[in-house]
Amino acid sequence: MEKKRQIAAVLILLALIGLIAYRHSTGKDLEKYEASFFDVFDTQTQIIGYASSKEQFSEQMSLIKDKFQYYNDLYDIYHDYEGMNNIKTINDNAGIQPVKVDEEIIELLKLGITMDEKTDGNMNIAMGSVLSIWHDYREAGSEDPDSAELPPMDELEKAAEHTDIHDIVIDEEASTVYLTDPDMSLDVGSIGKGYAVQKVAEYAKNELGIQYMLFSVGGNVCAIGGHPDGSAWAVGIQNPDVESDQAYIKKVEVQDLSVVTSGNYQRYYTVDGKRYCHIINQDTLMPADNFSSVTIITNDSGMADAYSTAVFNVPLAEGMEFVNQLDGVEAMWILEDGSIQYSDGFEEYTR
Repeated sequence: MEKKRQIAAVLILLALIGLIAYRHSTGKDLEKYEASFFDVFDTQTQIIGYASSKEQFSEQMSLIKDKFQYYNDLYDIYHDYEGMNNIKTINDNAGIQPVKVDEEIIELLKLGITMDEKTDGNMNIAMGSVLSIWHDYREAGSEDPDSAELPPMDELEKAAEHTDIHDIVIDEEASTVYLTDPDMSLDVGSIGKGYAVQKVAEYAKNELGIQYMLFSVGGNVCAIGGHPDGSAWAVGIQNPDVESDQAYIKKVEVQDLSVVTSGNYQRYYTVDGKRYCHIINQDTLMPADNFSSVTIITNDSGMADAYSTAVFNVPLAEGMEFVNQLDGVEAMWILEDGSIQYSDGFEEYTR
């Protein structure tokens, strides 16, 4: 997947310093451990959890890392992997033939289609033809800033003719996916990482029996429980002004929830002094420029990922109305002037 500027939109704040022991229900003391790696989704993954020993935590991390790698490969649109049909395989066979895929791809695409409907097309996983153009221009502009330029609108408009999400045909019985438009391509960047984080967290909780753990994968934070003493995880929402001495704009406390941020400072390039981010509006075919960042809190990391993209793409009043009618979803907007707006219940989580 594409390399990106490694500035996490959400950084974990450690509420406790050092190794503090807690008594587990098994009678064993639990201690806090941390792990980090840079192998998946082209971003840093940081994990904080409690285990009865360093050996137990290391074993858990080995299994969890393998799961993350699996989803990274499965949702990759740039690379092939031996013995695996992934999103790239589907794109390569657009207009040619259905591709047999793992259930995790079908479930992701179904969620993507559902979220497209919920957000009136502001989170479209079928935008690959347009996004790939922006990706190429952004990469070229990042490598040679003096020659950075915008894609021609006629090229974008031509690509946009191949973004109809209804051209995705899913056959659950046969476990296949087929793109009927030969010029269509999927890009699950708006939902794939969050969905993967959610699935890995569920695996850690349900299969490994983990009760207290916090995942941070770039701008996606997902909490299993809280701390063993019952306190919540403290999560800092990064200041979009990366040159500011104030690292965090706001701190929130969460248990069994996800905190996901989309921002214009994570992946972007500059043309004629103006910043153009990676989040592309389906209507204008241009990078969204309503806000510096949007943060979503809800109980599912995949949905939070999708909502953060969708809300980033629409004006404040429209996004506010949309979020406030959702159950169990809250949002925070940081505007370009640094001011902050909240959905009705967001401040219940702030410190």
